[in-house]
Amino acid sequence: MSTEAPARRRDSALLRAATTWDAAIIGVTLVFLVVAAQTVEHFGTARNAGYIILDLAPILLLALAMTLIVTTGEIDLSVASTVGLTSAAMGVMWNAGMTLEAIMPLAVLLGAVLGAVNGLFITGFGLPSLAVTIGTLALYRGLAYVLLGDTAVADWPRLFTGWTLGNIGEGAVPNVLAPMAVLAIVFGLVLHATPIGRSVYAAGANPIAAAYTGIAVGRLKFWLYVTSGAMAGLVGVLWTLRYSSARADNAYGLELTVIAVVLLGGVSIFGGKGALPGVLAAVVLLVSLQNALRLAHVSTEALTVVTGSLLIAAVLAPNAASAVRGALHRRRRRTA
Repeated sequence: MSTEAPARRRDSALLRAATTWDAAIIGVTLVFLVVAAQTVEHFGTARNAGYIILDLAPILLLALAMTLIVTTGEIDLSVASTVGLTSAAMGVMWNAGMTLEAIMPLAVLLGAVLGAVNGLFITGFGLPSLAVTIGTLALYRGLAYVLLGDTAVADWPRLFTGWTLGNIGEGAVPNVLAPMAVLAIVFGLVLHATPIGRSVYAAGANPIAAAYTGIAVGRLKFWLYVTSGAMAGLVGVLWTLRYSSARADNAYGLELTVIAVVLLGGVSIFGGKGALPGVLAAVVLLVSLQNALRLAHVSTEALTVVTGSLLIAAVLAPNAASAVRGALHRRRRRTA
């Protein structure tokens, strides 16, 4: 039996993998990191790499759950407001005399409850996720201001704030990288190597067909929103301790950045398509780009323009690439 056919199939599979949107984003990210390290002063230092990791941590953690939600064809615009509300609740609990060891799991639990509220309205009452989470975006942020107003709680224990900003051992790797990497691996395995992940893709591609195959689409989406809320609660803890400040406006506007990296990472806004490696690369690309621009003394307003431009590109580019691939495929079929 000839070995040429299997070899051709293997080469074809490798070629398809190398030409995916994930591969393109990973390649662009690596090229940017190399170029920025050579051209932007201080960008390639270990100290700056630590700052980049701290900056990308909240975005990456929120993007993990958001990737699964968007893959099902839904969206969660309330994540940043959930971060702000859990941070404000931490401040209230701390002022009430509770220990931080008790406050942190309660903050994550509060985030899960807020996510469950989203899930209930979306899956229980059949309301569109865009409308629901726009509403809770405003509601949760408003409740955060009800709890703390314009004040800040800043007297957090040095033991916890120091760990959040500290490094592993005597090196330059931030402590937060380890739990962040573990969570990224867990979400990656769930999405790409478990029945839950296959259900996520099926629900996004065709929810009616998925339901006929026995997938409880509503229940799946509900728990994804609970997970998204819990991750936002965790980010609320991280944000509060990193900046040693519980404020109602913490993470204000961060939801747009999270959605931008998810879409830029190749997740289809219509559901059913996407992979976590591309999203992780998009997080690194966006945060590194913002960091490089700050080091080059570019204004904050310009950074906002960059985020908005990437969000538009994230929607247009994958669809344009898909259209080009479709046209080339049809052309090959006509000439075959």
